[in-house]
Amino acid sequence: MDIATISVLVALVIDFVIRVVAVIVVPRNRRPTSGMAWLLAIFFIPYLGVLLFLLIGYRTLPKKRLAMQAEINQFILDNTEGMERPPRGEQWPPWLASVVELNRTLGALPLVGDNSATLLGDYNGTFASMIADIDRAERYVHVEFYILSFDTTTAPFFDALERAVARGVSVRVLMDHIQSMRKPGYRKTKRRLTTAGVRWELMLPLQPFKGKWQRPDLRNHRKLLIVDGAVGYMGSQNVIDRTYNERSNIRRGLKWKDLMTRVEGPIVGELNAIFLTDWYSETQELLSRDLDPVHPAIVSDPLDCQVVPSGPGFKGENNLRLFLALLYYAQERIIITSPYFVPDESILYAITTATQRGIHVELFVSEIGDQALVYHAQRSYYEELLRAGVIIYMYKAPYILHAKHFTIDDDVAVIGSSNMDMRSFSLNMEVSMMVRGKTFVQQLRAVEDSYRKDSRELTLDEWMKQPLRSTILDNLARLTSAVQ
Repeated sequence: MDIATISVLVALVIDFVIRVVAVIVVPRNRRPTSGMAWLLAIFFIPYLGVLLFLLIGYRTLPKKRLAMQAEINQFILDNTEGMERPPRGEQWPPWLASVVELNRTLGALPLVGDNSATLLGDYNGTFASMIADIDRAERYVHVEFYILSFDTTTAPFFDALERAVARGVSVRVLMDHIQSMRKPGYRKTKRRLTTAGVRWELMLPLQPFKGKWQRPDLRNHRKLLIVDGAVGYMGSQNVIDRTYNERSNIRRGLKWKDLMTRVEGPIVGELNAIFLTDWYSETQELLSRDLDPVHPAIVSDPLDCQVVPSGPGFKGENNLRLFLALLYYAQERIIITSPYFVPDESILYAITTATQRGIHVELFVSEIGDQALVYHAQRSYYEELLRAGVIIYMYKAPYILHAKHFTIDDDVAVIGSSNMDMRSFSLNMEVSMMVRGKTFVQQLRAVEDSYRKDSRELTLDEWMKQPLRSTILDNLARLTSAVQ
């Protein structure tokens, strides 16, 4: 045989071996949909498919990081023992105690009472509120954002950090390496933090020459601000201009619509514990002195709150399990706001089962998208949702509805950084907060009413008029979204 024939035979043998090994290795401990998507990729493009699987096919963090996460979880459990006893009264839904126990088991943090919370939906107004609290800081300011960018909109925020440092306040900043680096002005942002005297670190850095490496598409998607352990912020808004400073966004006139919540009370300590966990993961410095003791204050309408961290550092998909539990426990209505709604089968079943149980279900999404692949993957679910009876509201352009929250009946709400998509469930480090309290749910109801006024309802008749090319594109995007 000549060399060409031998080369073809060797290639065929390698191709066969790749397919056989893939059938054994790929589906192990993986969702069926994800396993099938990976197998299709490997079968159709075997060499490229294998390369991609080796690069991003595993969602776990390096062993060192996993060990640090386990260590800090135990530390939090030890330091919060006995806190999980807020007064229940008659206002607690009968099922809530089991969800609280689920969250405690998964994320280590307890449900705590005597909290207050205010929703902030004005983009620049949220910055103004955060700046005012930073200017009152006396001991420390902890800043953790998926995207942190120095621009004309955020300059006053950076100025406030500098003023805090000048007063002798300890200011620490965490920002996601890859996502912050992708935004215009990344170097300028780092220089501004350094000149301000802020101690800053990158989250999940990809710096192989410094020995820092993990699956490259893992992200820390959390957004947190904690001031002196007394005031905390969390939600969906990043520290960047609402156009995200992207030329394409500016050309299209896109503006982000976000929602943050400002909290006071014992729950601030839980938000701070998340920051301390991430700081420890990046620096190996455990700031136990900044884990403030709980001093509940008397408030007129106390809220019971519980922070739920999630991400590849945990054994389970904490946010997914919380969402599923609440969706199945709902008795009257479910209202979801998620800018990137790409559910796995379990979420899709929970939502459609809810409508079959007679539950009123609404979903708020954006009319337009800023990420083409995710936008089309999301659209692939609309027909099934509409046929099941879900009411879909599309927030009108040019705004990207980036808020992430949902309400269950009139009792419980969840707000945070987590989308209802497979990336948020499996790959991103997220933080959610479950709130029990009618006053907070009423605040969110008012926000939902405002969304409804600025949205249009998508009907099944309208959706079925979509051109065939759009349906094909949506379904292809849906297939790629399962590759996790």
